[in-house]
Amino acid sequence: MKQRTLVTGVIGADTHIVGNRILSLALEKAGYKVVALGALTPAQDFVKAAIETDADGIMVSSLYGQGEIDCRGFRDLCIEAGLEDVLIYVGGNLVVGKTPWAEVERKFLDMGFDRAFPPGTRVEAVLEALAQDFGARAETPRSRQA
Repeated sequence: MKQRTLVTGVIGADTHIVGNRILSLALEKAGYKVVALGALTPAQDFVKAAIETDADGIMVSSLYGQGEIDCRGFRDLCIEAGLEDVLIYVGGNLVVGKTPWAEVERKFLDMGFDRAFPPGTRVEAVLEALAQDFGARAETPRSRQA
């Protein structure tokens, strides 16, 4: 099996890079090839990097509360670029205010993200989700799912 490639970065005008860096290091340690884009990354740059590296997944981080705005149309950008099968995760402090997490998560899943993670999610939970999701895709490729 080929080594899986993941594109990571902090979307939009957000400069909160520490958590994203910790995640990237943990992903590398777990055997993933990581293409780390850093902070202040436009949505289109995630897609471009995923195409250039033949990535299996994109992991978008946002902590300044504007994730909903910055991530709007993200799945559509992936589809337009021929990346309909790419796994996309989002995590962090994604909205401003005290919105219940279940509501925030539903919003991002409805936007086409495969998973949304709240602030403070442990790296182990992300690694477990990746293993689960890549395992499920090996059984049933996304393009064949209803």
